[in-house]
Amino acid sequence: MTEGIRKVKTSDIELKDRLVSIQRVTKVTKGGRTFSFSAIVVVGNEDGVVGHGLGKANEVTTAIAKGIEDAKKNLIKVPVHKGTIPHEQYAKSGGAQVFIKPASEGTGVKAGGAMRAVLESVGVKNVLAKSKGSSNPHNLVKATIAALLELRDAHTVSAHRGVSMEKVFNG
Repeated sequence: MTEGIRKVKTSDIELKDRLVSIQRVTKVTKGGRTFSFSAIVVVGNEDGVVGHGLGKANEVTTAIAKGIEDAKKNLIKVPVHKGTIPHEQYAKSGGAQVFIKPASEGTGVKAGGAMRAVLESVGVKNVLAKSKGSSNPHNLVKATIAALLELRDAHTVSAHRGVSMEKVFNG
């Protein structure tokens, strides 16, 4: 486990799941086409914990269930301060690039599609988000979670620098 990743136990957390994307996948065989489904799912407790998963199966409901189980294995803890994020952050995954920025109270979640699902699942109420490059939902979810992983709250910064909280805010 690397230093930046904050893993979370699932046993004591009430998680809500959101379906980000479902794709019908076709495999061409000698006997014709075989259809299966791929589901991207985001789970979170809307209080700083979020995870994403990918499920594949021959039926939609089974693919979603597998995605939820996969997402529960990839939970991370994110610092949420007064309903927004502590600072601006940029991240990318594959061709998808995301930029998230804290917003004042009453702004709401200004994000689209896959990014919105991740940010609402983590419990962010006010944030400005922009996606550039690829709109592939899987890479957008990965990039958004990568950006959330990079976030640090003031306590973490003061502990990392070895200075008091006043020193962090006053320079």
